[in-house]
Parts: sequence; structure tokens; C-alpha cells
Amino acid sequence: MRTITVVGASLAGLYAARELRAQGYDGRLVIIGDEPHQPYDRPPLSKDFLVGKAEEAQLALSDDEESGELAAEWLLGVRARGLDPRGRTVLLEDGRTVASDGVVIATGASARRLPGPSLTGVHTLRTLDDARALRTELTAGPRRVVVIGGGFIGAETASSCVALGHEVTVVEAAPLPLLPQLGDAMASFCAGLHARGGAELVTGTGVAALHGETAVRAVELADGRLLPADVVVVGIGAVPNTGWLAGSTVAVGDGVLCDDGCVTGLPHVVAVGDVARVGGARAEHWTSATEQPRVAVRNLLAGHTAETVRPLPYFWSDQYGSRIQFAGRRRPDDTVRLLEGSPEEGSFLAAYEREGRTTAVLGVDRPRPFMRMRRGLLAEVPVAA
Repeated sequence: MRTITVVGASLAGLYAARELRAQGYDGRLVIIGDEPHQPYDRPPLSKDFLVGKAEEAQLALSDDEESGELAAEWLLGVRARGLDPRGRTVLLEDGRTVASDGVVIATGASARRLPGPSLTGVHTLRTLDDARALRTELTAGPRRVVVIGGGFIGAETASSCVALGHEVTVVEAAPLPLLPQLGDAMASFCAGLHARGGAELVTGTGVAALHGETAVRAVELADGRLLPADVVVVGIGAVPNTGWLAGSTVAVGDGVLCDDGCVTGLPHVVAVGDVARVGGARAEHWTSATEQPRVAVRNLLAGHTAETVRPLPYFWSDQYGSRIQFAGRRRPDDTVRLLEGSPEEGSFLAAYEREGRTTAVLGVDRPRPFMRMRRGLLAEVPVAA
């Protein structure tokens, strides 16, 4: 391979570029990014960056020295608009094309938005530019903030808004926030974090409409209630960025469809990170974006699936001063057993169990025992042939 193109100047894209050089690829390396920024770390956007504890320079994932070592051509601020049917040419929106012997798809996902007219004061939080705009508004004085969605982004943003002194209401359509991920008992604990932290939590109802002429003034709920709002943050999930692949032979369906080695139907095209549906599952987590590239690059350079990933879902979240960590695969019929502490104490370690074996682990402010349990779970993940 003489030219390999990484489409997506994301965390996963940067890790793929690093792996290409680490695994001996010394040809032309092109990295395309639709944002004008070099790759940056997204988790702090809803936490330290939003409250002013971290600045943009601290979000950078690489420095000038590493950029020199990568010896990559950076095409930033331009969006990929297509991939030819053979997967050999990346087409850019500005009319340029990049002929490629190999392609790494790392285009990530975009924040899902509410339908309806565009109003000032309504934000999503996915990119650095999103975080800049929201931070500017939140530092202009006290605001009535409504966060739509009680997932990780919503909860972290609500926590940051409370820390900044704003009046915060979180709206979650499900009976409890994080219910699919944690189950009833543990989701109830996370619901309690909002109350203890100083935010109001409204569950079991969706959003019917946003009200305002040019700027948002209120959020109308599906049950008829009206919540006054100066700022609205929409955190209702993300959509994988696969639209640019229309017309190519790369199969998509809630992400780029890959085998267990991150390889698409074309052996010279692999996908990693939030956009990749690997072995039937798509994981929007930092660990997936950093672990998948090693295997994907090995298979890309080999020209076939020589290795598979060993996925063990893992995520963490910082909410109202508590560090929540989860690893494994929980099913609805799993039982939960407390190993240390208790929800009443605000710090605990819990195991999810099925047929006598541990399937997942949840820790709240118990980092060391949690990591031991996580390593134990990872050791039990079977290695595919």
C-alpha cells in the first residue's frame, strides 16, 4: 500500500494513524477531518471544559512532535462526500479526490437533534464548537437550563450547569435515567444523584415542543407541563456519520457493518470508533475508539481478517462529584449483588450475576476494586480463532 487515508480526524482516527506507523507502514498517510481542529479529547467537553477548569490547549490529543513523527497530510475543515464503489478514492466536498490503497473510516457520530425550528439558546454537545457556544452562554449569568435526556452527556452537562450556579431541570422520557444500561436498582441510585446534586429530574415523559420566537423560552412536555427555559441542551443520542458512503459498496446499518476484526466487505476498507458496527454491535465509548484501531490496522495491512477484537463494554461518567464506572454486558434478568459499600453511603461496588457467574460490574467512587473486577471480566472474554 502506497497511500492510506484515514477519514475522520477523531480519537479513533488518530489512534489508527498511530497504529499504522507503529505497525511499520511508511507510505503516504492522509487524515481528513470535517472540523478545522486537530484531534481533541471529547469527554472533558461536558465536564472540565464546560465549567472552565480546562482550556482548549488541554484537550489536544497530540503535539507538534508527534505530528512530525506521524508524517501525515492533514486535510482539515473539509468533509468527505463520497467513496467510489471500489473503495479506492475518497471524494471531498471541495472537489478534491484522494486516491487510496487503503481506507480507515473513523467519521464518528453526530448529535441527534429535535425536529422543529431553529431557536437560539438550544444546544447539542458533541463537538468543541458546540462546547464553546454553550460555555459562552452559561458564563453570561444565571440561566434556567433544561437538559433533555438523562443519559451520560445529559447528566454530566446538568452536573456542570449546577456547579456553575444555574437552575437545572433534566427531562428523561424513560422511568429512570440510564435504565437500559444499569437496570432498575442502580438506575434509581443515579436518579438520586440529580436530587442530591441540586437538579430537578422529570421522568416518564417526552418533549412535545420548544417555544419561543427567535430564542427559546420554554419546553413543553408531552404531559402538557411547560418548563421555562433560557438554555436548552439536547442530549438524546447520536447518529453514526455514514451518509457520505451512499453509492459505495460499503454496507451500512446503524453504522458501518464490519466483521469481528473491524473489516468491511472490502478488505482494504476498515472502520473504527463510534461509526463502526463491529460484529453486530456499535459502541460509542472512548475505550472502543482506542482499542479497535490496533486490530483494524493489522487486518488492513494484512489484507484479510487476521485478528479479532475482544470487546468488553466499558464506560465511565462523572456526575455531581461521583465517578461512575461500568464494565461488562448486563441482561434484564441479571441479579445485582453489592460487594462493597452501599448506595446509601454514595460509594459502592456491585456485581451483575447470571447463573453463578459475574457478567458486569458497577462501581461508584471505588476505582481500584472496580478495575480489579474489570480485569477479571476481560480475562474471561473468549479469544476468537
